[in-house]
Amino acid sequence: MEKRKLSFWEIWNMSFGFLGIQFGFALQNANTSRIFETLGAQVEDIPILWIAAPVTGLVVQPIVGYFSDRTWTRLGRRRPYFLVGAILASLALCFMPNSPSLWIAAGMLWMMDASINISMEPFRAFVGDNLPADQRTLGFAMQSFFIGVGAVVGSMMPYVFTNWLGISNTAPEGVIPDSVKWSFYLGAAVFFITVLWTVLRSREYSPEEMEAFEAHSATETVAMTPEENLRRIAKLKHYGLVMTLLGAILSAGLLYLDLEKELYVLAVGILVVGLLFVLASIVRKAKGRIGFVIIMTDLLYMPKTMMQLASVQFFSWFALFSMWIYTTQAVTSHIYGTSDVTSKLYNDGADWVTVLFAVYNGVAALVAFVLPVIAKKTSRKITHLIALVAGGLGLISVYFITSPQLLMLSMLGVGVAWASILSIPYAMLTGALPSNKMGYYMGVFNFFIVIPQMVAATILGFIVSNFFNSQPIYALITGGVSMILAGILTLRVDDKAELDIKEESA
Repeated sequence: MEKRKLSFWEIWNMSFGFLGIQFGFALQNANTSRIFETLGAQVEDIPILWIAAPVTGLVVQPIVGYFSDRTWTRLGRRRPYFLVGAILASLALCFMPNSPSLWIAAGMLWMMDASINISMEPFRAFVGDNLPADQRTLGFAMQSFFIGVGAVVGSMMPYVFTNWLGISNTAPEGVIPDSVKWSFYLGAAVFFITVLWTVLRSREYSPEEMEAFEAHSATETVAMTPEENLRRIAKLKHYGLVMTLLGAILSAGLLYLDLEKELYVLAVGILVVGLLFVLASIVRKAKGRIGFVIIMTDLLYMPKTMMQLASVQFFSWFALFSMWIYTTQAVTSHIYGTSDVTSKLYNDGADWVTVLFAVYNGVAALVAFVLPVIAKKTSRKITHLIALVAGGLGLISVYFITSPQLLMLSMLGVGVAWASILSIPYAMLTGALPSNKMGYYMGVFNFFIVIPQMVAATILGFIVSNFFNSQPIYALITGGVSMILAGILTLRVDDKAELDIKEESA
């Protein structure tokens, strides 16, 4: 039994919700640093305040993926998560710009990002579930298109409200401007309506049909032997002890050297993950087959293609997070020449950043359908390499530009890279994943999005403060170099459309 090819409009409907998801995500990316700074954050403290976003994704995405693989309701398998996430995210978008203090804003970012992740994570698996292999690149390109369109509109909203509708972009000290508030309110409505469209206008294959597709893929299922089970217990214990020891040593070293508090997040994170691996080995030895054990075990048995893509994703998203955190500060200080958040010049610069973000997302929307054509004529690896190098050069070029308008040229390269990052790695990955673990492994794959964000959030503030004399423009240069490195690492990915996982269960 094979999956049928879907029409253009069927793929359109199943991807339409990403328009709203990215609308909200773009508002978060373009305005969160501005909100933090308005509420009193220092430039070197902004990365650690952003830590809520990657930590939330690290926890929420694999859990949502794991349970969505095992869910079947009247709404289907993935769609219940789309809807619940949309409701929660819409509420969070309304509350975020009304935060009365810095720490409440940081907490609202945590809630907003968790809700967005609940909706967003199953969308990737949705493409793998519903489309045959030869339509998946198109499916992810369609998602990239809606991501681009949603982000263009979402990123530009504060600028539009100020320059087209006359709503003020300035406010007293410690108060979020009305242009930002109304942008978030509109984002909440768009998020909910577009996701609801996908929920109501798309369908999903039943669990029985998915099993039939899996059988048709001609992969041999290998039962778990007692010997293999013991090997997995030993591997969990080994990695757990190594990571626990490493995390403890790093934490002790940071404490002894009395370094910045942000660095403790990474060290303690390694320690906690190590303890979780040890706990999973103990539970597995006691013959526990609960979801926690399966989740932790499968982390150590990722498909080969997924492991190779991990480094590509790490350096790609480290670059993106550098850009999201520091573009407002880099542009306002390096090009507009001010760091006074109450000044009109600063807020004009911050508004221009939202336009720049709209430009790169608009480019991504336009390029999304070109990438499959280039990939067909060359390969997905070469296509991704070209795109990431273009993005890296775009970020580096910001340093050499003095005119705000010329920054749009920098965003052209970033837009090409963004379109590819949102589609090509997922198209390469889905062919290596079994349908019964599609959601889970898509969630785990997002580790390589959130871990670099955590690394960026913990070390960028330290680096900018201690090595770059608190000049955020150098964070963008660092991101550009990172993105070029990601492109080079793409060449080592084994891009093949066959399953790598043959075990019956974890």
